[in-house]
Amino acid sequence: MPFENSLAYAQQLDQQDPLRNYREEFHFPEVNGKPVIYFTGNSLGLQPKRTEAIVAEVMTDWAKLAVEGHFYAEKPWWDYHERLAAPLAKVVGAKTAEVSVMNTLTVNLHLLMVSFYRPTPKRFKIICEEKAFPSDQYMLTSQVKFHGFDPKDAIVEVKKRDGEHHWRTEDVVAKINEVGDELALVLIGGVNYYNGQVFDMGTITKAGQAVGAFVGWDLAHGAGNIELKLNEWNADFAAWCSYKYMNSGPGNASGVYINERHLNNPDIPRFEGWWGTKKETRFLMKPEFEPMENADAWQLSNAPILSVAPYLASLTMFEEVGMPALIKKRDTIVAYLEYILHEIDAEVSSSFEIITPEDRGCQLSVFLHGQGKSLFDYLMKNGVITDWREPNVIRLAPAPFYCSYEDMYRFGQLLKKGILALEKENS
Repeated sequence: MPFENSLAYAQQLDQQDPLRNYREEFHFPEVNGKPVIYFTGNSLGLQPKRTEAIVAEVMTDWAKLAVEGHFYAEKPWWDYHERLAAPLAKVVGAKTAEVSVMNTLTVNLHLLMVSFYRPTPKRFKIICEEKAFPSDQYMLTSQVKFHGFDPKDAIVEVKKRDGEHHWRTEDVVAKINEVGDELALVLIGGVNYYNGQVFDMGTITKAGQAVGAFVGWDLAHGAGNIELKLNEWNADFAAWCSYKYMNSGPGNASGVYINERHLNNPDIPRFEGWWGTKKETRFLMKPEFEPMENADAWQLSNAPILSVAPYLASLTMFEEVGMPALIKKRDTIVAYLEYILHEIDAEVSSSFEIITPEDRGCQLSVFLHGQGKSLFDYLMKNGVITDWREPNVIRLAPAPFYCSYEDMYRFGQLLKKGILALEKENS
């Protein structure tokens, strides 16, 4: 669609935006007495205003009921997490039984690898993307060492082609077929944290399973951002954090998906704890583990209610809006941001290279040719909260719940002003 680089046009887009009122549902930090332009929902989402009430409810129940809150709170704690499964299933394209909330992301990936990384002397290799998020790299390395393998032999990275900034699906599939019957697991970040690329999860899942491997996905940057069809894709498992696009608060509880064919399977190995046992017999304190028949069987301990409550608050908004509406605005506002970047690029001597491919979600990663971190510092001091990644990349993620088209226009003007000021300073 044809865009215009003007305040009036951006405000017109905001007036036409069916989600515009949700901006008022969030708390914005302020710089110089004004709300910031917030581009880091891919790192930590803003706090929904409705979060405070739902956390206060838990605190009140704790004060008034103490241990009896497990059964007699308005939302009893012993099954509190179950309220999140159905709305989360819609977000990730799963069946309700396939979804649970527990722990944090890397903890859950480790626990899921107990079930889905089961190496043998012949089939022991793991495929991941080149320069995966560090936590994933550390997790994979520690897992293969735990099983007695050398990470240099066991971990196979799919690389980008020389001179390119993104991965090609055909290269991932080719690597899967090359490793073949030595491949135990494919575990990739479904949306790359650095360049914002969305992987073809359906095709890659099918390819990995065709050679006899399990396939799982780290959806830290995917959940709440892109259309996910985990059940349709037949992925074996996935996990995601809740504090980025899902706005649940710093370090909060993680979600997991386990495909229905693995549920209620007595032969699947996993680490087990009492909150994974059947609700009907849990408080009989039986010595035998009787697993829940859904993804809750992977739970270990009581749900962290004060972490889960903010997640539930945020999910009420996802229920109200739905992923299709969020994705529709996401596509438009990201396209408008891209347009603004190109417009500013034509007005200054520096140049911007967008290294995020067309297969993308909310994020644009921009390589700043001719500029350094001083431009990032200028933006931060002038009310634009964005993210810097070495060597010279800023990540811009206009989350559709709370970012406006006017934000995109004003960002462009600040970006131009900052570049011109720095050029003058350095001349």
